[in-house]
Amino acid sequence: QVQVVASGGGLVQAGGSLRLSCIASGLTFDNYAMGWFRQAPGKKREGVSCINWSGLNTYYADSAKGRFTVSRDNAKDRLYLQMNNLKPDDTAMYYCAAAASFRADRCETPDYDYWGQGTQVTVSS
Repeated sequence: QVQVVASGGGLVQAGGSLRLSCIASGLTFDNYAMGWFRQAPGKKREGVSCINWSGLNTYYADSAKGRFTVSRDNAKDRLYLQMNNLKPDDTAMYYCAAAASFRADRCETPDYDYWGQGTQVTVSS
């Protein structure tokens, strides 16, 4: 049974930082691309950043470029998202997900197979 569990969310002031973590079990972690997605109330779930199995290829949404950094530690079956200079518009539920293959040109929900329960990020102004 595949489980993908995100953690690390919280309440932070604008300009602050958070580091999200995700641990995956029930799959061979370094065979999978991983991604971070978010969904704000009333909005569609959107891709934030995705990373291939090795960590050498990444994709960032325009909203994340220059502020967020995705990384993974295959020895620990963990995925990370370092978020700096957070803005109120970053407020959302953040999800991690696993995919059998990586696409360098996009980071979109239909491409991902296994999803976690999400961790809430709230940025106050």
